[in-house]
Amino acid sequence: MIFQMQRICDEIKKNIKGKDAIINRVLCTMLAGGHILLEDIPGVGKTTLATSISEAMSLDYKRVQFTPDVMPSDITGFNMYNAQTQKFEYHEGSAICNLLLADEINRTSPKTQSALLELMEEGKVTVDGVTHYIPKPFFVIATQNPFGSAGTQRLPESQMDRFMVRLSMGYPDHSASVEILRTEALNEKVDAVMTKEQLLELQESVKSVFVDEAILEMVVNISEASRTSENIQLGLSPRGAKALLRMAKAQAFLNKRDFVTAQDVIANLSCVASHRIVLSAKARAKNIDVDFVLNKILDEINMPKI
Repeated sequence: MIFQMQRICDEIKKNIKGKDAIINRVLCTMLAGGHILLEDIPGVGKTTLATSISEAMSLDYKRVQFTPDVMPSDITGFNMYNAQTQKFEYHEGSAICNLLLADEINRTSPKTQSALLELMEEGKVTVDGVTHYIPKPFFVIATQNPFGSAGTQRLPESQMDRFMVRLSMGYPDHSASVEILRTEALNEKVDAVMTKEQLLELQESVKSVFVDEAILEMVVNISEASRTSENIQLGLSPRGAKALLRMAKAQAFLNKRDFVTAQDVIANLSCVASHRIVLSAKARAKNIDVDFVLNKILDEINMPKI
């Protein structure tokens, strides 16, 4: 199974150049059963990343370009009257899939955002009193452009917390940029190397990765330190602490270990905590960023010897 994860990485790299760390984080999140917020400028490969993942994992993929006129029913589905059968029939929304790319989620209405974030948490939709379950596995990769706020609806902190991680692809380096141009005309086909059922099996395997009591103490210490720091107004929630532990277990699994180390926690702290933490006015006045505060917390807590 681990060998298949490496093959998936290789398939994704056919289209995504120089972003091995991002690919690793995305696969960790999927193994941990979480959702991803990609915050980046247009044109750096967010859509290409999503389509490559869906093809490599044989996932049913859909993409929604969010605009102000997208309705909640476009996401959840709706009932329509059939004159022939004289019954209302359910028509699936775009969320009924395995991998949904919610492009520019901050450009739609708060009502539509809430509908998407609710089904992300619940894994089901209720239309006219009837519940419809979303197929498993189910992942959302939502994107938003951090520049240009005109016509956008900012996600509140409570909804940002629904995403397991926040990632940013950024510009490729020089060598990766040259490789992108060199292979532009090749249109390499991404081969399917895993089934949905195999992915679900891997998710179950990740849950069984051993976590020592000292690692649990470390995660709790980080969470409590974030809530008492003078530089932080809103610290890491219990949901955030769970997300950090699940990501650490997925990281250990990808690294072919059946136990979690402190380094697994540290490696995933920034992507799990950066969008959940709100800096204090004092920290913002000093131009202190979240990563600086997190590194300070890591320096102050006791590290487990695992």
